[in-house]
Amino acid sequence: MARNVTIEQLEQQVNELITLCNQLKGKNQILHDQVMELSLERTKLIKQTEFARNKVESMIARLRSMEQAL
Repeated sequence: MARNVTIEQLEQQVNELITLCNQLKGKNQILHDQVMELSLERTKLIKQTEFARNKVESMIARLRSMEQAL
């Protein structure tokens, strides 16, 4: 069955699609920003973990050397 669609209906549908596209672009930008933020946070946490690991390893080495000195 052929459906008769008026110019006004097509225009409304196109406008709805444009609105939806703009909403999706906005949401996509928000998600992109969140990914970047989480990536930076992950990098920071990795550095902090590595710093803490090095510090603990250093303490363990000092304790072992103190133990051997006894």
